Amino acid sequence: MRRNGYDPYHGRSRGRTALKILIVILLVALALSVAALLFLEPYIRYSSDGVRVELPPIFQSGGETEPDEPAGSVPIQVVTPEPTPTPTPEPEETFRGLSLSLEKLEQADTLLEEAGATAAILPVKTEEGSLNYQSQTTWGTSSTQTGINDTITDFTGGDLYTAAYLSCFRDNTLPRTDRALSIHSSSGNWWDDKQVRWISPLSEQARAYVVQVCAETAALGFDELILDSCSFPDRGTVSAIKTDSNYASDARTQTMETFFQELETALKDYPELKLSVVTSLEVLRGEDDGSGLTLELLERYADRVLVALPEGETAPELDGLEVVPIVTAGAETGSWAILEQKTGETAE
Repeated sequence: MRRNGYDPYHGRSRGRTALKILIVILLVALALSVAALLFLEPYIRYSSDGVRVELPPIFQSGGETEPDEPAGSVPIQVVTPEPTPTPTPEPEETFRGLSLSLEKLEQADTLLEEAGATAAILPVKTEEGSLNYQSQTTWGTSSTQTGINDTITDFTGGDLYTAAYLSCFRDNTLPRTDRALSIHSSSGNWWDDKQVRWISPLSEQARAYVVQVCAETAALGFDELILDSCSFPDRGTVSAIKTDSNYASDARTQTMETFFQELETALKDYPELKLSVVTSLEVLRGEDDGSGLTLELLERYADRVLVALPEGETAPELDGLEVVPIVTAGAETGSWAILEQKTGETAE
């Protein structure tokens, strides 16, 4: 019964309070679920096996992790440089030359193998002054053998390394043909300890002749020219040489430089051709042996030098210039050259 317009008070309803609490709990759970869904969305993976959540490592192991790199970035790799080893220079091909007569060209492979040689040396101009090929010179020194040039070019065009041996100014023929070309003594043509005459490097005609022979030899296809007696005389009784227009002690080195310059010009069309010079141990030591050759000239114009060594001597080491010992028998190591030289006939 209402009193004074008011219902009687019966106290709070416990059911309504519980309902409110339940509603609040559900609202909080819903909010947490939405927040969790938004947070976990990048880690939800859908596949044929169902839906799975792949949490980042920080939630899996409880440890720290590196932040993701921006898309398109390149990972920085720190590379510790290793010391660059100094390359070991490869040794040049060893020169082991064996002199062969032109009559033995067909046996060259066998003879070189038996001797342990790597190069065939063919005598092109001998100390007698004769030429072992058909030349364009007019001095009567050319070979008369038919087809000899073709035989030589066929040989030099093969697989073997070939070198031509030329006795340059030691020439037993031209001084008898024209004494104006020769080195003189007080009684006529001078000759050395083997009774072989010499033409003079001071003679322009003599130099031109030797240069022509070298150029013709290069045209035959040789890989290398070996120039012997490419100097003024350094053997025999040099004191008996007469000082005249063909011999002057103060002009020897300059004359030899002139010769090398003329030869260099004549061989300009053969840039791969190697040039070797037979010289003395004194020259390689920087001493004067009377030949007009110097170590400076050889270093400038030659690719290598050949030298006969006295017993017990070793070849000196020179920067940029290979030294090849002249021997009578080959060896299994090092470079060497066997040069067969004929003795000149008795001088007139």
